[in-house]
Amino acid sequence: MRRIIAAGLLVIVGIWLISFVAVIRASRRDAAAPAGAIVVLGAAQYNGRPSPVLRERLNHAANLWERGLAPRIVVTGGVGRGDTLSEAVAAQRYLSQVRHIPDSVLVAVAAGSSSVASLRAVAATIGTPARVIMVSDGFHLLRLGILAHDLDLTALGSPAPDSPIAANRRREMIYLLGESVKVPVVFVLTKVS
Repeated sequence: MRRIIAAGLLVIVGIWLISFVAVIRASRRDAAAPAGAIVVLGAAQYNGRPSPVLRERLNHAANLWERGLAPRIVVTGGVGRGDTLSEAVAAQRYLSQVRHIPDSVLVAVAAGSSSVASLRAVAATIGTPARVIMVSDGFHLLRLGILAHDLDLTALGSPAPDSPIAANRRREMIYLLGESVKVPVVFVLTKVS
């Protein structure tokens, strides 16, 4: 019985290590290439002002659009607890008013309070199959790619290079460790559904 338990623990640790390495690799790789849309995953906003994390995601998306990699930018994020404005609307206003992206380029998808709910709403809004550049913090990109694939979206991960999370190694490590546990769960669940 001890050997079975030990073997089981070894398998679990092995899967976690593989996941951890994969999350780190995905977090460091910018796969941005021509696509149908740039999709920005939401993050906190404060009374219409994007948080530093969201602002850097939006700046990165604007830079990708300015490089001509996609004709539109889709911003996501619902209304958080205690908020009256969605992350998507705050993001859309920032891109329009601060980065001067034409309103005709911007699509706000304010549905969803999780990554999977936001991506479902994006898939319904832009139609599938579709090739998109997924902009978020690097730690998030592997799981987003798995979720997107399940929704018939081809996700090209592009981490926000100036994110305050990436700038703080300790904070980034906490997020990387968390994602390394979430990724195998999401992978199994997407294969079952």
